[in-house]
Amino acid sequence: MTAPTLLVLDADPLPRLGRLTGRARIVHADPGTLAERLPQADVLLVWDFASHAVRAAWPGEGPRPRWVHTASAGVDHLMCPELAASDTVVTNARGVFDEPIAEYVAALVLAMAKDLPRTWELQRQREWRHRESRRVSGTRACVVGSGPIGRAIARTLKALGVTTAIVGRVPRTGIHGPDDLDRLMARADWVIAAAPLTDDTHGMFDARRFGVMQPSACFVNVGRGQLVVEDALVEALAKRWIAGAALDVFGTEPLPADSPLWQVPGLIVSPHMSGDTVGWRDELAAQFVELFERWAAGKSLTNVVDKKRGYVPGH
Repeated sequence: MTAPTLLVLDADPLPRLGRLTGRARIVHADPGTLAERLPQADVLLVWDFASHAVRAAWPGEGPRPRWVHTASAGVDHLMCPELAASDTVVTNARGVFDEPIAEYVAALVLAMAKDLPRTWELQRQREWRHRESRRVSGTRACVVGSGPIGRAIARTLKALGVTTAIVGRVPRTGIHGPDDLDRLMARADWVIAAAPLTDDTHGMFDARRFGVMQPSACFVNVGRGQLVVEDALVEALAKRWIAGAALDVFGTEPLPADSPLWQVPGLIVSPHMSGDTVGWRDELAAQFVELFERWAAGKSLTNVVDKKRGYVPGH
Protein backbone atom coordinates (compact mmCIF):
# COMPACT_ATOMS: atom_id res chain seq x y z
CA MET A 1 0.00 0.00 0.00
CA THR A 2 1.36 3.42 -0.98
CA ALA A 3 2.06 5.74 1.94
CA PRO A 4 -0.14 8.87 1.92
CA THR A 5 1.48 12.18 1.01
CA LEU A 6 1.67 14.66 3.85
CA LEU A 7 2.35 18.23 2.74
CA VAL A 8 3.68 20.60 5.40
CA LEU A 9 3.39 24.38 5.02
CA ASP A 10 6.67 25.14 6.72
CA ALA A 11 7.62 27.49 9.52
CA ASP A 12 10.78 27.46 11.63
CA PRO A 13 11.40 25.35 13.59
CA LEU A 14 9.95 22.43 11.62
CA PRO A 15 7.58 20.02 13.38
CA ARG A 16 8.93 16.82 14.85
CA LEU A 17 7.22 14.11 12.83
CA GLY A 18 9.63 11.24 13.41
CA ARG A 19 6.83 8.88 14.41
CA LEU A 20 5.49 9.11 10.86
CA THR A 21 8.72 7.89 9.24
CA GLY A 22 7.83 5.19 6.73
CA ARG A 23 4.12 5.78 7.28
CA ALA A 24 3.79 8.98 5.27
CA ARG A 25 5.62 10.59 2.39
CA ILE A 26 6.41 13.99 3.87
CA VAL A 27 6.74 16.90 1.43
CA HIS A 28 7.47 20.49 2.41
CA ALA A 29 6.20 23.73 0.87
CA ASP A 30 6.43 27.46 1.35
CA PRO A 31 3.89 30.04 0.14
CA GLY A 32 5.56 30.09 -3.28
CA THR A 33 5.33 26.31 -3.88
CA LEU A 34 2.12 25.53 -2.00
CA ALA A 35 -0.29 25.84 -4.96
CA GLU A 36 1.84 23.54 -7.11
CA ARG A 37 2.06 20.80 -4.47
CA LEU A 38 -1.44 20.88 -2.99
CA PRO A 39 -3.09 18.70 -5.68
CA GLN A 40 -0.63 15.85 -4.98
CA ALA A 41 -1.18 15.86 -1.21
CA ASP A 42 -3.51 13.64 0.78
CA VAL A 43 -3.05 15.68 3.96
CA LEU A 44 -2.00 19.29 4.54
CA LEU A 45 -0.43 20.34 7.84
CA VAL A 46 -0.55 24.13 8.16
CA TRP A 47 2.44 24.47 10.46
CA ASP A 48 2.85 28.13 9.48
CA PHE A 49 -0.44 29.03 11.15
CA ALA A 50 0.12 32.77 10.69
CA SER A 51 0.25 32.44 6.91
CA HIS A 52 -2.70 33.19 4.61
CA ALA A 53 -1.11 31.21 1.77
CA VAL A 54 -3.72 28.44 1.88
CA ARG A 55 -6.48 30.88 0.93
CA ALA A 56 -4.64 31.95 -2.20
CA ALA A 57 -3.36 28.49 -3.16
CA TRP A 58 -6.35 26.25 -2.47
CA PRO A 59 -7.43 24.49 -5.69
CA GLY A 60 -10.98 24.82 -6.95
CA GLU A 61 -11.93 21.81 -9.05
CA GLY A 62 -9.68 18.79 -9.24
CA PRO A 63 -7.42 16.93 -6.79
CA ARG A 64 -6.92 18.37 -3.33
CA PRO A 65 -6.05 17.14 0.18
CA ARG A 66 -8.72 15.10 1.93
CA TRP A 67 -7.77 16.56 5.29
CA VAL A 68 -6.28 19.89 6.44
CA HIS A 69 -4.95 20.40 9.95
CA THR A 70 -3.85 23.79 11.29
CA ALA A 71 -1.52 24.06 14.27
CA SER A 72 -3.67 26.83 15.76
CA ALA A 73 -7.01 27.27 17.45
CA GLY A 74 -8.33 29.76 14.87
CA VAL A 75 -8.98 28.78 11.24
CA ASP A 76 -9.74 32.23 9.78
CA HIS A 77 -6.29 32.42 8.20
CA LEU A 78 -6.93 29.45 5.92
CA MET A 79 -10.68 29.31 5.34
CA CYS A 80 -11.80 30.35 1.86
CA PRO A 81 -15.06 29.70 -0.04
CA GLU A 82 -13.52 26.87 -2.07
CA LEU A 83 -12.26 25.05 1.02
CA ALA A 84 -15.51 25.64 2.90
CA ALA A 85 -17.52 24.18 0.00
CA SER A 86 -15.28 21.14 -0.47
CA ASP A 87 -15.51 17.75 1.20
CA THR A 88 -12.06 18.26 2.77
CA VAL A 89 -12.07 17.80 6.55
CA VAL A 90 -10.50 20.62 8.58
CA THR A 91 -9.18 20.13 12.11
CA ASN A 92 -7.46 22.49 14.53
CA ALA A 93 -5.25 22.47 17.62
CA ARG A 94 -8.13 22.70 20.07
CA GLY A 95 -6.99 21.83 23.58
CA VAL A 96 -3.31 22.78 23.38
CA PHE A 97 -3.67 26.47 24.22
CA ASP A 98 -6.55 26.50 26.73
CA GLU A 99 -4.72 26.56 30.06
CA PRO A 100 -1.70 28.62 28.91
CA ILE A 101 -3.96 31.37 27.57
CA ALA A 102 -6.08 31.28 30.72
CA GLU A 103 -2.94 31.72 32.83
CA TYR A 104 -1.82 34.60 30.62
CA VAL A 105 -5.17 36.36 30.98
CA ALA A 106 -5.02 35.94 34.75
CA ALA A 107 -1.52 37.44 34.71
CA LEU A 108 -2.75 40.44 32.72
CA VAL A 109 -5.70 40.97 35.07
CA LEU A 110 -3.40 40.86 38.09
CA ALA A 111 -0.84 43.14 36.42
CA MET A 112 -3.48 45.77 35.65
CA ALA A 113 -5.16 45.48 39.05
CA LYS A 114 -1.85 45.81 40.87
CA ASP A 115 -0.50 48.49 38.49
CA LEU A 116 2.65 46.45 37.78
CA PRO A 117 3.56 48.19 34.51
CA ARG A 118 3.82 51.51 36.34
CA THR A 119 5.77 49.88 39.16
CA TRP A 120 8.37 48.63 36.68
CA GLU A 121 8.55 52.03 35.01
CA LEU A 122 8.98 53.83 38.33
CA GLN A 123 11.69 51.34 39.29
CA ARG A 124 13.59 52.17 36.09
CA GLN A 125 13.29 55.85 37.07
CA ARG A 126 14.38 55.07 40.67
CA GLU A 127 11.26 56.81 41.92
CA TRP A 128 9.62 55.73 45.17
CA ARG A 129 5.89 56.44 44.72
CA HIS A 130 3.46 54.72 47.04
CA ARG A 131 0.09 53.87 45.48
CA GLU A 132 -3.03 51.85 46.23
CA SER A 133 -3.96 48.94 44.00
CA ARG A 134 -7.22 47.17 43.23
CA ARG A 135 -8.46 43.93 44.71
CA VAL A 136 -9.22 41.24 42.15
CA SER A 137 -11.32 39.04 44.40
CA GLY A 138 -14.91 40.22 44.34
CA THR A 139 -14.72 41.78 40.87
CA ARG A 140 -16.72 40.71 37.80
CA ALA A 141 -15.54 39.46 34.43
CA CYS A 142 -17.34 39.00 31.11
CA VAL A 143 -15.60 36.40 28.93
CA VAL A 144 -16.67 36.61 25.28
CA GLY A 145 -16.13 33.21 23.69
CA SER A 146 -17.58 29.97 25.04
CA GLY A 147 -15.07 27.53 23.55
CA PRO A 148 -12.45 25.64 25.57
CA ILE A 149 -10.22 28.71 25.83
CA GLY A 150 -13.03 30.94 27.10
CA ARG A 151 -14.13 28.31 29.61
CA ALA A 152 -10.56 27.83 30.85
CA ILE A 153 -10.25 31.60 31.32
CA ALA A 154 -13.47 31.62 33.33
CA ARG A 155 -12.27 28.77 35.57
CA THR A 156 -8.93 30.46 36.25
CA LEU A 157 -10.51 33.83 37.05
CA LYS A 158 -13.01 32.15 39.36
CA ALA A 159 -10.06 30.70 41.28
CA LEU A 160 -8.99 34.31 41.91
CA GLY A 161 -12.40 35.12 43.34
CA VAL A 162 -13.74 36.80 40.19
CA THR A 163 -17.44 36.35 39.40
CA THR A 164 -17.40 35.34 35.75
CA ALA A 165 -20.04 35.25 33.01
CA ILE A 166 -19.40 33.63 29.62
CA VAL A 167 -21.03 34.83 26.40
CA GLY A 168 -21.31 32.47 23.42
CA ARG A 169 -22.93 32.34 20.02
CA VAL A 170 -26.09 30.75 21.41
CA PRO A 171 -27.37 30.65 25.00
CA ARG A 172 -27.24 27.35 26.86
CA THR A 173 -26.71 26.11 30.39
CA GLY A 174 -24.02 28.25 31.96
CA ILE A 175 -23.54 30.31 28.79
CA HIS A 176 -25.17 33.64 27.92
CA GLY A 177 -26.21 34.53 24.38
CA PRO A 178 -25.23 37.63 22.38
CA ASP A 179 -28.32 39.52 23.55
CA ASP A 180 -26.86 39.61 27.07
CA LEU A 181 -23.44 40.96 26.02
CA ASP A 182 -24.03 44.69 26.48
CA ARG A 183 -25.67 44.17 29.87
CA LEU A 184 -22.83 41.98 31.11
CA MET A 185 -20.13 44.30 29.74
CA ALA A 186 -21.75 47.23 31.53
CA ARG A 187 -21.37 45.43 34.88
CA ALA A 188 -17.93 43.91 34.30
CA ASP A 189 -14.61 45.04 35.72
CA TRP A 190 -12.82 42.87 33.15
CA VAL A 191 -14.00 42.19 29.59
CA ILE A 192 -12.05 39.33 27.99
CA ALA A 193 -12.28 38.70 24.24
CA ALA A 194 -11.58 35.04 23.41
CA ALA A 195 -13.99 34.49 20.52
CA PRO A 196 -13.13 33.05 17.09
CA LEU A 197 -13.08 35.41 14.13
CA THR A 198 -16.26 35.04 12.08
CA ASP A 199 -18.54 37.36 10.13
CA ASP A 200 -20.54 37.88 13.33
CA THR A 201 -17.56 38.72 15.54
CA HIS A 202 -15.52 40.88 13.17
CA GLY A 203 -15.26 44.38 14.70
CA MET A 204 -17.66 43.52 17.52
CA PHE A 205 -15.67 45.61 20.03
CA ASP A 206 -16.24 49.07 18.61
CA ALA A 207 -16.78 52.57 19.98
CA ARG A 208 -20.32 51.75 21.10
CA ARG A 209 -19.20 48.67 23.02
CA PHE A 210 -16.32 50.47 24.72
CA GLY A 211 -18.81 53.18 25.64
CA VAL A 212 -20.93 50.57 27.41
CA MET A 213 -18.09 49.61 29.75
CA GLN A 214 -17.51 51.17 33.16
CA PRO A 215 -14.79 53.86 33.40
CA SER A 216 -13.00 51.61 35.92
CA ALA A 217 -13.10 48.53 33.68
CA CYS A 218 -10.29 46.97 31.63
CA PHE A 219 -10.37 45.13 28.30
CA VAL A 220 -8.24 42.14 27.23
CA ASN A 221 -8.08 40.56 23.76
CA VAL A 222 -6.54 37.10 23.30
CA GLY A 223 -8.89 36.05 20.49
CA ARG A 224 -8.20 37.65 17.12
CA GLY A 225 -7.09 41.18 16.37
CA GLN A 226 -9.97 41.79 13.99
CA LEU A 227 -12.47 41.41 16.84
CA VAL A 228 -11.48 44.93 17.87
CA VAL A 229 -11.81 48.26 16.08
CA GLU A 230 -8.37 49.40 17.17
CA ASP A 231 -8.95 53.12 16.55
CA ALA A 232 -12.01 52.93 18.80
CA LEU A 233 -9.96 51.31 21.57
CA VAL A 234 -7.31 54.02 21.27
CA GLU A 235 -10.04 56.66 21.60
CA ALA A 236 -11.62 54.86 24.58
CA LEU A 237 -8.31 54.82 26.42
CA ALA A 238 -7.39 58.40 25.47
CA LYS A 239 -10.77 59.71 26.66
CA ARG A 240 -10.71 57.44 29.71
CA TRP A 241 -13.93 55.69 28.81
CA ILE A 242 -12.15 52.62 30.21
CA ALA A 243 -9.28 52.31 32.69
CA GLY A 244 -6.92 50.09 30.72
CA ALA A 245 -6.48 47.35 28.13
CA ALA A 246 -4.16 44.55 27.07
CA LEU A 247 -3.84 43.25 23.51
CA ASP A 248 -2.05 40.06 22.54
CA VAL A 249 -3.47 39.99 19.00
CA PHE A 250 -3.72 42.71 16.35
CA GLY A 251 -5.25 43.48 13.00
CA THR A 252 -1.77 43.53 11.48
CA GLU A 253 0.93 41.22 12.82
CA PRO A 254 3.74 41.82 13.53
CA LEU A 255 2.54 45.16 14.86
CA PRO A 256 4.26 47.86 12.76
CA ALA A 257 6.86 49.96 14.55
CA ASP A 258 4.94 53.11 13.66
CA SER A 259 1.63 51.85 15.06
CA PRO A 260 0.11 54.28 17.60
CA LEU A 261 -0.79 51.28 19.77
CA TRP A 262 2.77 51.06 21.08
CA GLN A 263 2.43 54.32 23.00
CA VAL A 264 -1.20 54.41 24.12
CA PRO A 265 -1.35 55.15 27.87
CA GLY A 266 -2.89 52.28 29.80
CA LEU A 267 -2.38 49.69 27.04
CA ILE A 268 -0.25 46.55 27.43
CA VAL A 269 1.03 45.20 24.08
CA SER A 270 2.33 41.63 23.73
CA PRO A 271 3.35 39.83 20.51
CA HIS A 272 0.68 37.10 20.11
CA MET A 273 2.31 34.92 22.74
CA SER A 274 -0.45 34.18 25.26
CA GLY A 275 -0.64 30.47 24.37
CA ASP A 276 3.03 29.88 23.67
CA THR A 277 4.64 28.16 26.63
CA VAL A 278 7.89 26.17 26.74
CA GLY A 279 7.44 23.03 24.61
CA TRP A 280 4.26 24.22 22.87
CA ARG A 281 5.49 23.35 19.38
CA ASP A 282 6.22 19.78 20.45
CA GLU A 283 2.70 19.55 21.88
CA LEU A 284 1.27 20.74 18.57
CA ALA A 285 3.32 18.21 16.59
CA ALA A 286 2.39 15.36 18.95
CA GLN A 287 -1.29 16.26 18.66
CA PHE A 288 -1.08 16.17 14.86
CA VAL A 289 0.71 12.80 14.87
CA GLU A 290 -2.04 11.34 17.06
CA LEU A 291 -4.67 12.69 14.68
CA PHE A 292 -2.75 11.32 11.68
CA GLU A 293 -2.67 7.87 13.27
CA ARG A 294 -6.44 8.00 13.73
CA TRP A 295 -6.92 9.16 10.14
CA ALA A 296 -4.60 6.46 8.73
CA ALA A 297 -6.47 3.80 10.73
CA GLY A 298 -9.80 4.94 9.30
CA LYS A 299 -11.04 6.27 12.64
CA SER A 300 -13.07 9.46 12.98
CA LEU A 301 -11.05 12.59 13.61
CA THR A 302 -11.47 14.81 16.65
CA ASN A 303 -11.26 18.63 16.60
CA VAL A 304 -13.26 18.76 13.37
CA VAL A 305 -14.09 22.35 12.41
CA ASP A 306 -17.55 23.34 11.24
CA LYS A 307 -16.35 25.12 8.10
CA LYS A 308 -19.45 27.32 7.88
CA ARG A 309 -19.19 28.49 11.48
CA GLY A 310 -15.41 28.69 11.53
CA TYR A 311 -14.75 26.74 14.72
CA VAL A 312 -15.20 23.36 16.40
CA PRO A 313 -18.78 23.18 17.71
CA GLY A 314 -19.20 22.72 21.44
CA HIS A 315 -20.82 19.71 23.00
